Amino acid sequence: MIIRVSEIPEEGRSIEGVAEFPQPFQDPAWALVSVSLLVEKDGNDVLVRGRMRARVPQTCGRCVELFPFEVQAQVDTRYCPRPAAREEVELAPDDLEVDFYADGLLDLNRLLQTESELGLPMKPLCRHDCRGLCPVCGGNRNATPCACEARVPDPRLVALQDLAERLSARTPSRQ
Repeated sequence: MIIRVSEIPEEGRSIEGVAEFPQPFQDPAWALVSVSLLVEKDGNDVLVRGRMRARVPQTCGRCVELFPFEVQAQVDTRYCPRPAAREEVELAPDDLEVDFYADGLLDLNRLLQTESELGLPMKPLCRHDCRGLCPVCGGNRNATPCACEARVPDPRLVALQDLAERLSARTPSRQ
């Protein structure tokens, strides 16, 4: 959804529901669940506040299964007119929530995409007690119990294991 900044009324523009955003995300598998935004002018700046929810398919970091992840984000962003190409702008700590609009147009799809991306986990898990994949056979331990024996130690680390055993044998135990 593109909004022309000059057409934002003085009292602001309220956007409720996903109907205004037919395809807000670059990936069509992502789905906007709900959105409630208030777009207001503050001089040349534009303030966008509200909340949004999106459902984003993720791959579990342990069992490698796809699962839907729901992103919930509070939106509080200030948009300023894009400065001239050669103009230097010094940012203050409060400017971390500032973005820019160009040619008098504000792209709210880009805002929803960014807020959704920022809400994604670094290591997604399908559930907090995910058992992951078996290191021996590679089977998903959430789906079927694995009867594999303990993993065979890496032959490249046998020398270190021998060293550790010799060192622990030499060190007197403290009692």
